[in-house]
Amino acid sequence: MSDFVGTWTLVRLALRRDRLQIPIWIVVFVMAAAGSAKASMDLYSDQHALVEAARTANASPALVSLYGRIFDETSLGEVSLFKFTAFGAVLVGLLAGILVVRHTRTEEESGRLELLSAGVLGRYAALTAALIVAGGTVVLLGLLTALSLIGTGLPTTGSFAFGLMWAGAGLAFAGVGAVTAQVTESARAANGLTAVVLGVSYVLRAVGDSSSHTAWVSWLSPIGWSQQVRAYVGDRFVVLLLPLVLLVVLVAAATALVRRRDLGAGLVRPRPGPARAASSLRSPLALAWRLHRGSLFGWGFAFLLLGLLVGNIASNVDGFVTSDSARELVQKMGGVEGITDAFLATEMGVIGLLASAYGIQAALRLRSEETALRAEPLLATGVTRSRWLASHVLMAMLGTGALIVVAGLGSGISSGASLGNVGRQVPRMLAAAAVQLPAIWLVTALVVILFGVAPKAVTAGWFLFGAFLLIGQFGEVFNLPSWLIKVSPYGHTPRLPGGDFSAVPVIWLLAITAVLALAGFTTFRRRDIG
Repeated sequence: MSDFVGTWTLVRLALRRDRLQIPIWIVVFVMAAAGSAKASMDLYSDQHALVEAARTANASPALVSLYGRIFDETSLGEVSLFKFTAFGAVLVGLLAGILVVRHTRTEEESGRLELLSAGVLGRYAALTAALIVAGGTVVLLGLLTALSLIGTGLPTTGSFAFGLMWAGAGLAFAGVGAVTAQVTESARAANGLTAVVLGVSYVLRAVGDSSSHTAWVSWLSPIGWSQQVRAYVGDRFVVLLLPLVLLVVLVAAATALVRRRDLGAGLVRPRPGPARAASSLRSPLALAWRLHRGSLFGWGFAFLLLGLLVGNIASNVDGFVTSDSARELVQKMGGVEGITDAFLATEMGVIGLLASAYGIQAALRLRSEETALRAEPLLATGVTRSRWLASHVLMAMLGTGALIVVAGLGSGISSGASLGNVGRQVPRMLAAAAVQLPAIWLVTALVVILFGVAPKAVTAGWFLFGAFLLIGQFGEVFNLPSWLIKVSPYGHTPRLPGGDFSAVPVIWLLAITAVLALAGFTTFRRRDIG
């Protein structure tokens, strides 16, 4: 038991540090689920309208790949919450993973855990405390979500199945966060690995939903397990054992890794640099490139695979058109080519969201360099604050641009090869990728201005990103006012390919980005370092 001494002390410390963050996220998730259920009840006043809405969703490859298939078109509960099943599980999983990394690897990286270890603190205390906090958060979130759904009038059993499904996804990715926190030496890299695992799980789920021939692929994904619980359509609670088993396996692996490494070190140690500085490191931009290149290469490979996968699925969208109502919908959208373009436009929007996550992570490197006391010695030389800040901001902007272009190129080649028109598809998909950049850069610029104005609150960039995501994806579901929906920069991005392009919103987004970045530079030059 000596290995667990001090666990509850660390639990209390973590809860005190997150006394605002955790309640806010719980309230956001609970209100989102309950609000969607209530809005759907008001919208679908009769069974015919409910069934037609469900059939329309199932007939759209874009919606199926994005949110999953509706198994019972007559179930009010499933139709009301199908957008939150897979998508919500991803967000809950991300929350759980970040919480575990925050109270393990971040504590080690900052030196706080080493200071605490000078007292009476067991080897596994930090990991156990982080898992208790993250696990308790997602379980409480799931139970409160279930109670809120029951309060809206949905069936009790289905509501608990839905809430526990969210909790199961959170527990699974809490285990993922526990392992990634042992593998790397930085919290940023650990969160990045967790996000990659989430992305792969989501893509596997999308592949499983894309065709009856690939349905088995969903069972390889924790996000797919969330759908297989089938809340309000069978309520298969036994599936919830799968994330619990995965949690046990991952916690066992993380525990073994804790014993194999030194405090502050990771399983994968960074390669030492040369004894003498190379000519390629004689500028702030060259140093920033060296710091960001490993992460950028990893994200780039994932984006290339994602683009190829999206393009491959898009070439088979006609397989979704099986019913008369589906054929009628397709004709209204301009035939198979029209529905293919709609699918690609939707998926490119999702890829743009993922690229924004990289932009935020890259911009946050500024704060980690400052708090680790690596920025101050550099700025004591002839390097100006503006040059140092510009080097990292430029890497964040160019990095997101490279990722989105790689994804567009991959989807263009893949869909073009399947449809027999690579020469036409590649430019169209590159254009669809390029129009995502203004919104991505605006979100990155928000992190820059936070770094300049309130550096301790710079992680609020993730909160703003989540708020934009919820507003953009579910604003219409909640009947939010149009002015609030327009707050999200992603809502102003032209829908390409297939849609009409307007330069006005693009110019406005770029102008706002420039103003935010300039304000960030100005305020950073005037504040104290550290």
